[in-house]
Amino acid sequence: MRSSPVRIVTAAALFDGHDAAITVIRRVLQSRGAEVIHLGHDRSVEEVVTAAVDEDADGVAVSSYQGGHLEYFGYLVDRLAERGSPAKVFGGGGGVIVADEIAALASRGVMIYSPAEGQRLGLTGMADEVIAACRGVQRSKLDAEPAGASLPRTITLLAQGRRLDLPDARPPVLGITGTGGSGKSSLTDELLLRFRRRAPHLRIAVLAIDPTARRGGALLGDRIRMNALGGVYFRSLATRGAPGGVPVGLDEMIAACGAAGHDLVIVETPGMGQGDAAIADHADLVLYVMTPEYGAATQLEKIAALEVADLVAINKFDRRGAEDALRDVARQLIRARGAFGQRWQDQPVLGTVASRVNDDGVNRLFDRLLGLLADAGVPAGQPDEASTTPGSSTTTPGETGTGAPAAPAGSPTQSIIPRGRERYLAEVADAVRDYHAQTTDLVEQVRRHDHLEAVAALLDDPGVLAGHRAPLPRAAADLLDAWRAAGADPGPIAETLSGLSLPKVAVPSDPETGALVRYLREENRPGAFPFTAGVFPLKRSGERPTRMFAGEGDPARTNRRFHLLAKDQPSTRLSTAFDSVTLYGRDPDRRPDIYGKVGTSGVSIATLDDMKDTFAGFDLADPKTSVSMTINGPAPTILAMFFNAAIDAAGDPEVVRRVRGTVQADILKEDQGQNTCLFSTDFSLRAMADVQEWFIEHGVKGFYSVSISGYHIAEAGANPITQLALTLANGFTYVEAYLARGMAIDDFAPNLSFFFSNGMDAEYSVIGRVARRIWAVALRERYGAGERAQKLKYHIQTSGRSLHAAEMEFNDIRTTLQALCAFYDSANSLHTNAYDEAVTTPSPASVRRALAIQLIIDAEWGLAAVDNPLQGSYLIEQLTALVEEAVLAEFDRLADRGGVLGAMETGYQRGLIQDESMLYESRKHDGSMPIIGVNTFLNPDAEASAPTVLARGTTEEKESQLARLADFHARHAAEAPKALERLKRVALSGGNVFDELMRTVRVASLGQISEAFFEVGGRYRRTM
Repeated sequence: MRSSPVRIVTAAALFDGHDAAITVIRRVLQSRGAEVIHLGHDRSVEEVVTAAVDEDADGVAVSSYQGGHLEYFGYLVDRLAERGSPAKVFGGGGGVIVADEIAALASRGVMIYSPAEGQRLGLTGMADEVIAACRGVQRSKLDAEPAGASLPRTITLLAQGRRLDLPDARPPVLGITGTGGSGKSSLTDELLLRFRRRAPHLRIAVLAIDPTARRGGALLGDRIRMNALGGVYFRSLATRGAPGGVPVGLDEMIAACGAAGHDLVIVETPGMGQGDAAIADHADLVLYVMTPEYGAATQLEKIAALEVADLVAINKFDRRGAEDALRDVARQLIRARGAFGQRWQDQPVLGTVASRVNDDGVNRLFDRLLGLLADAGVPAGQPDEASTTPGSSTTTPGETGTGAPAAPAGSPTQSIIPRGRERYLAEVADAVRDYHAQTTDLVEQVRRHDHLEAVAALLDDPGVLAGHRAPLPRAAADLLDAWRAAGADPGPIAETLSGLSLPKVAVPSDPETGALVRYLREENRPGAFPFTAGVFPLKRSGERPTRMFAGEGDPARTNRRFHLLAKDQPSTRLSTAFDSVTLYGRDPDRRPDIYGKVGTSGVSIATLDDMKDTFAGFDLADPKTSVSMTINGPAPTILAMFFNAAIDAAGDPEVVRRVRGTVQADILKEDQGQNTCLFSTDFSLRAMADVQEWFIEHGVKGFYSVSISGYHIAEAGANPITQLALTLANGFTYVEAYLARGMAIDDFAPNLSFFFSNGMDAEYSVIGRVARRIWAVALRERYGAGERAQKLKYHIQTSGRSLHAAEMEFNDIRTTLQALCAFYDSANSLHTNAYDEAVTTPSPASVRRALAIQLIIDAEWGLAAVDNPLQGSYLIEQLTALVEEAVLAEFDRLADRGGVLGAMETGYQRGLIQDESMLYESRKHDGSMPIIGVNTFLNPDAEASAPTVLARGTTEEKESQLARLADFHARHAAEAPKALERLKRVALSGGNVFDELMRTVRVASLGQISEAFFEVGGRYRRTM
């Protein structure tokens, strides 16, 4: 018997979207020969334990950055023991799992890797240590007697080449094969969901096969895509060099599943090439999955699997050319089978869109499959042509689930981005480049004009130039006239202690006319198109850009912190941090992996009562009060709670017209970087558009319906150019989506805001300049928007990634430099991180220091008296041009992939971010990127430093929240079920979900509403 690779389950903890670190680790583990079953982010203890047991894993590695570490890992160890798994547990969380917690978990057998351990061992050293420990677990399992082994253990032994006596109980087998990237796993999950609802009596096992890399190791990546595994046995397998993409012992594994009582086995193969139909030798039925993009029609003749397929699914049927592909594939089946007397419309080829909820094509595919399974002896129930499967589908709300009965394929539904508009980002890039080309042309014409006029002035007879002289181009003349008209007013003056007078806005002094035209078109004064220097003529007086982020424990504790931050400030600008339970749309609970996170790293908000108490004592209708809420997946629900709190406080439903603030609600960024997606992307985008339509209908103009965020893209690992490019691309995607909904650009664009990170790289010095110019030019030149819509307003938060647990006091130095960049670049609001946020929610003292950074720059730093101190710098102008062109080049790459949504399908953005994260982590660990106090200039007395006091939600606060939630549920026990049913009906009928939410939140909790949306909007399907 040959030795086999160790098997390791990797995941990020429950309500934790920070998967960059665990992604890096799982890649290194694979490269060192391990078979990795990657579950992705937001995984409960039960999900991790079930995977470890079913996969017969030797180890479990979990990253945990969102608090509740002791409860989560302790519960994980207990549940593994209860389920009989000997898997070794490993963990990490940067600096947020501190020394005392590491020691406590070590006593439970959990190995936590601290940043110091990572620095000492390096990535490969950590991976080798994990694999060595797992190898010990593997050896201990080999000593066990095979007789009477569980199904997971039996499959492991068969994969190792053991010969076992198995009962002759082979169940029917459905083989699912197809091309790589065709969506086989998503389609498998959708079929499992329908089996659970239409044939719950069936016991199903899934064997999902992925290829082994040439040098060993494998990414077993199908389980991450599954949302419908309740009651299903799922096992990931690696090919381990076996030919045909089928592992050795597959037939015996199928028999073992039958012996364990399973009625049906589904075998999903790796992505296949044209010539491989090996699954037909092991399956009773074969489903071949492909996409419309297969090349020329002659390529179909080379796909051997089409000859043996009982069903063909053309997935991603919403793509261009899908109908033609269905016809061509059906005709190829006729030729391959010699069925020349049949119509192509009668062939078993169906169009599906597995990524959408309750897709009518998937429903019809499932019905056809039920009929074939019944013929094969599987008691799967009867096909139901009228069936729909809420919670997982592509029908446009209000349509039936099956479409026209004569159509053999999934009916295409309205896409978020209409067909034919996929290259909108290339159009934006072209518009910006054309604008600059026009500028260059204008400058040349102006200079030619000036040269001729200068020569004419020197000639006795200027008439000899009559054929060459021409008036200034109208575009240039208008700019110059406006400049001269404004030039007479020097504007406000700031006086220094030395008695010098500084202009509030610095402008060029007597420039050459061509240079002036270039300045006016590419730079201009603050408040003038293209707004490169800022969107307002002058920074607002009487209101600082300060917006401090706070939230911890229960609403009462957060309310106290808000009042502390607002004290003595000329205006009240609050930014709300929610705990991870709230961020993922759930209610507090006593289950240990939830309980530990209640009120940790943010405030716990589950009900309207919680929202009211969080902002008690603040006049939310005061024009000097502004509230930002950093929440995405359940953003519409939280926003409805906030508006209801404002309405109840004012006693006036019209108060929503006066409330100022922002809700983040950026679901595209969540998919690409932060991972707090809850529902299907289509449903989430539709809900966002519902919010914006409600804003337009109710005259909400002081509140931003979305904060399009690059901050979390940067925190996930992106460099500054990628952060900016992906964020602006997401912004233009919302523009296209809202236009497709029939909204006017000038009605919704002013309600869009942006949110960026400022780090230590040079490019951060111009991130606002580049964003404002691209947005303004595109909105005016491409979309015809008015001036208010052209103005990009954005918030800056200093980089959380640059906060390090080592030498934490140095973090304030980094934050100061980043804040200075924000001031110089005319950010509209600013949050400065506290130095101790590297390991905990900041203390009142550290928050005061962070706030002081802004106040000192604003009040004491001399250059801050000028609104545009860096405008005109050669370096800044060159850097602006370089970053802008890099962003436009990224737009072109995204356009080539079908725009933002098309690129998301292939995981392009996530892959880009992960690659850049890997580069950062590698350079940090090997020291080639110096970080003071972390990998150079190390403190020899670091061990002697005082331990950090950790801020956590207290037991009293957790218990208080549980009691408050129970009381709310009890008070509304009669009303909530009816309200939730109305909400689901509105969602299914195509009504405005947010309008109904404004009523639902008065009687239902956040978790109850999220569960209702899961039923009608589907669950988000994780990707790699």
